[in-house]
Amino acid sequence: MAMTVMFSLLLLLVAAAAQQPPRTPNVNAQRQAMKKLGFLVGEWAGEGRMLRPPGEWIEFNQTERAEYKLDGLLLVIEGVGRAKTDGRPLLQAYGIASYDDATGKYHMRAFNDGRWLETDTALADNGKELTWGFTVGDIRTKSTLHLTDAGDWTESHEITMGTQPSRKFMELTVKPVRAK
Repeated sequence: MAMTVMFSLLLLLVAAAAQQPPRTPNVNAQRQAMKKLGFLVGEWAGEGRMLRPPGEWIEFNQTERAEYKLDGLLLVIEGVGRAKTDGRPLLQAYGIASYDDATGKYHMRAFNDGRWLETDTALADNGKELTWGFTVGDIRTKSTLHLTDAGDWTESHEITMGTQPSRKFMELTVKPVRAK
Protein backbone atom coordinates (compact mmCIF):
# COMPACT_ATOMS: atom_id res chain seq x y z
CA MET A 1 0.00 0.00 0.00
CA ALA A 2 2.82 2.44 0.84
CA MET A 3 4.32 1.80 -2.62
CA THR A 4 0.95 2.54 -4.26
CA VAL A 5 0.67 5.84 -2.38
CA MET A 6 4.26 6.84 -3.27
CA PHE A 7 3.72 5.89 -6.92
CA SER A 8 0.48 7.90 -7.02
CA LEU A 9 2.23 10.95 -5.54
CA LEU A 10 5.03 10.61 -8.07
CA LEU A 11 2.54 10.48 -10.95
CA LEU A 12 0.75 13.53 -9.56
CA LEU A 13 4.03 15.51 -9.37
CA VAL A 14 5.01 14.49 -12.92
CA ALA A 15 1.59 15.48 -14.25
CA ALA A 16 1.75 18.86 -12.47
CA ALA A 17 5.22 19.54 -13.85
CA ALA A 18 4.12 18.60 -17.37
CA GLN A 19 1.31 21.18 -17.29
CA GLN A 20 3.70 24.09 -16.61
CA PRO A 21 5.26 25.29 -19.83
CA PRO A 22 8.98 26.03 -19.72
CA ARG A 23 9.98 29.64 -19.19
CA THR A 24 10.45 31.58 -22.41
CA PRO A 25 13.72 33.54 -22.37
CA ASN A 26 13.54 37.26 -23.01
CA VAL A 27 15.94 37.45 -25.95
CA ASN A 28 15.53 41.23 -26.23
CA ALA A 29 16.75 41.64 -22.65
CA GLN A 30 19.60 39.25 -23.39
CA ARG A 31 20.64 41.21 -26.48
CA GLN A 32 20.47 44.52 -24.59
CA ALA A 33 22.71 43.14 -21.84
CA MET A 34 25.15 41.66 -24.36
CA LYS A 35 25.47 45.06 -26.09
CA LYS A 36 27.21 46.23 -22.91
CA LEU A 37 30.12 43.93 -23.85
CA GLY A 38 30.47 45.62 -27.23
CA PHE A 39 33.67 47.36 -26.11
CA LEU A 40 35.43 44.03 -26.72
CA VAL A 41 34.29 43.49 -30.31
CA GLY A 42 37.06 43.65 -32.89
CA GLU A 43 40.58 42.43 -33.47
CA TRP A 44 43.32 43.18 -30.96
CA ALA A 45 47.08 42.61 -30.80
CA GLY A 46 49.79 43.16 -28.21
CA GLU A 47 51.88 41.22 -25.75
CA GLY A 48 51.79 39.48 -22.44
CA ARG A 49 53.67 37.27 -20.06
CA MET A 50 52.86 34.07 -18.23
CA LEU A 51 54.42 32.41 -15.20
CA ARG A 52 55.54 28.86 -15.90
CA PRO A 53 57.15 26.32 -13.59
CA PRO A 54 59.71 26.63 -12.06
CA GLY A 55 58.78 30.29 -11.63
CA GLU A 56 60.06 31.80 -14.85
CA TRP A 57 58.11 34.35 -16.86
CA ILE A 58 57.62 33.64 -20.56
CA GLU A 59 56.81 36.56 -22.84
CA PHE A 60 54.44 36.19 -25.78
CA ASN A 61 52.70 38.08 -28.55
CA GLN A 62 48.94 38.05 -28.04
CA THR A 63 46.00 38.41 -30.40
CA GLU A 64 42.32 38.56 -29.47
CA ARG A 65 39.31 38.42 -31.75
CA ALA A 66 35.85 39.10 -30.35
CA GLU A 67 32.60 39.00 -32.28
CA TYR A 68 28.89 38.58 -31.69
CA LYS A 69 27.10 35.40 -32.77
CA LEU A 70 23.44 34.34 -32.88
CA ASP A 71 22.26 37.86 -33.65
CA GLY A 72 23.95 39.31 -30.57
CA LEU A 73 23.01 36.64 -28.02
CA LEU A 74 26.60 35.38 -27.70
CA LEU A 75 29.99 37.02 -27.70
CA VAL A 76 32.81 34.71 -28.74
CA ILE A 77 36.40 35.59 -27.94
CA GLU A 78 39.43 33.76 -29.28
CA GLY A 79 42.85 34.53 -27.87
CA VAL A 80 46.20 33.18 -29.05
CA GLY A 81 49.53 33.83 -27.39
CA ARG A 82 52.69 32.94 -29.36
CA ALA A 83 56.19 32.75 -27.92
CA LYS A 84 58.28 35.75 -28.88
CA THR A 85 61.30 33.49 -29.38
CA ASP A 86 59.95 31.09 -32.01
CA GLY A 87 56.25 31.89 -32.64
CA ARG A 88 54.95 28.60 -31.23
CA PRO A 89 51.53 28.79 -29.55
CA LEU A 90 51.81 29.07 -25.75
CA LEU A 91 48.19 29.90 -25.04
CA GLN A 92 45.06 29.20 -27.04
CA ALA A 93 41.75 30.13 -25.46
CA TYR A 94 38.18 30.35 -26.71
CA GLY A 95 35.41 31.89 -24.64
CA ILE A 96 31.67 32.13 -25.15
CA ALA A 97 29.90 34.82 -23.11
CA SER A 98 26.14 34.96 -22.66
CA TYR A 99 23.55 36.62 -20.46
CA ASP A 100 20.82 34.89 -18.46
CA ASP A 101 17.85 37.23 -18.24
CA ALA A 102 16.23 35.07 -15.52
CA THR A 103 19.15 35.53 -13.10
CA GLY A 104 20.50 38.82 -14.43
CA LYS A 105 24.01 37.33 -14.71
CA TYR A 106 26.62 36.98 -17.41
CA HIS A 107 28.15 33.54 -17.90
CA MET A 108 31.22 32.37 -19.72
CA ARG A 109 32.24 28.97 -20.96
CA ALA A 110 35.95 28.98 -21.73
CA PHE A 111 38.15 26.42 -23.44
CA ASN A 112 41.93 26.31 -23.05
CA ASP A 113 44.52 23.65 -23.87
CA GLY A 114 42.03 20.76 -23.82
CA ARG A 115 40.23 21.95 -20.68
CA TRP A 116 37.01 23.91 -20.20
CA LEU A 117 35.17 25.68 -17.43
CA GLU A 118 31.97 27.57 -16.84
CA THR A 119 31.90 30.61 -14.63
CA ASP A 120 29.79 33.61 -13.74
CA THR A 121 31.22 36.81 -15.16
CA ALA A 122 30.56 40.20 -13.62
CA LEU A 123 30.47 43.46 -15.56
CA ALA A 124 31.62 46.39 -13.42
CA ASP A 125 29.37 49.40 -12.97
CA ASN A 126 31.74 51.49 -15.13
CA GLY A 127 30.93 49.14 -18.05
CA LYS A 128 34.61 48.65 -18.91
CA GLU A 129 35.70 45.77 -16.69
CA LEU A 130 34.86 42.08 -16.46
CA THR A 131 35.83 39.76 -13.62
CA TRP A 132 35.60 35.99 -13.36
CA GLY A 133 37.27 33.10 -11.61
CA PHE A 134 36.92 29.51 -10.61
CA THR A 135 37.75 27.09 -7.82
CA VAL A 136 39.03 23.54 -8.21
CA GLY A 137 39.79 21.88 -4.90
CA ASP A 138 42.00 24.30 -2.99
CA ILE A 139 43.06 26.21 -6.14
CA ARG A 140 41.26 29.50 -6.83
CA THR A 141 41.73 31.98 -9.66
CA LYS A 142 40.64 35.54 -10.18
CA SER A 143 40.78 37.24 -13.57
CA THR A 144 40.13 40.85 -14.49
CA LEU A 145 39.73 42.25 -18.00
CA HIS A 146 39.81 46.03 -18.14
CA LEU A 147 39.47 48.58 -20.93
CA THR A 148 41.82 51.47 -20.11
CA ASP A 149 41.09 55.13 -20.79
CA ALA A 150 43.59 54.86 -23.67
CA GLY A 151 41.45 52.09 -25.20
CA ASP A 152 43.79 49.17 -24.38
CA TRP A 153 42.40 45.79 -23.30
CA THR A 154 44.35 44.57 -20.28
CA GLU A 155 44.02 41.31 -18.39
CA SER A 156 45.43 40.26 -15.05
CA HIS A 157 45.13 36.72 -13.72
CA GLU A 158 45.88 35.62 -10.16
CA ILE A 159 46.00 32.18 -8.56
CA THR A 160 45.74 31.12 -4.94
CA MET A 161 46.75 27.63 -3.82
CA GLY A 162 45.53 26.57 -0.40
CA THR A 163 46.61 29.05 2.26
CA GLN A 164 49.39 30.58 0.17
CA PRO A 165 49.00 34.24 -0.77
CA SER A 166 47.63 34.91 -4.24
CA ARG A 167 50.14 35.56 -7.01
CA LYS A 168 49.91 36.86 -10.52
CA PHE A 169 50.34 34.14 -13.15
CA MET A 170 49.49 36.00 -16.35
CA GLU A 171 49.04 39.52 -17.67
CA LEU A 172 48.54 40.98 -21.11
CA THR A 173 47.82 44.21 -22.93
CA VAL A 174 46.39 44.39 -26.44
CA LYS A 175 45.44 47.35 -28.59
CA PRO A 176 42.70 47.54 -31.22
CA VAL A 177 43.84 46.47 -34.68
CA ARG A 178 40.41 46.60 -36.25
CA ALA A 179 37.12 47.41 -34.56
CA LYS A 180 33.79 46.13 -35.85
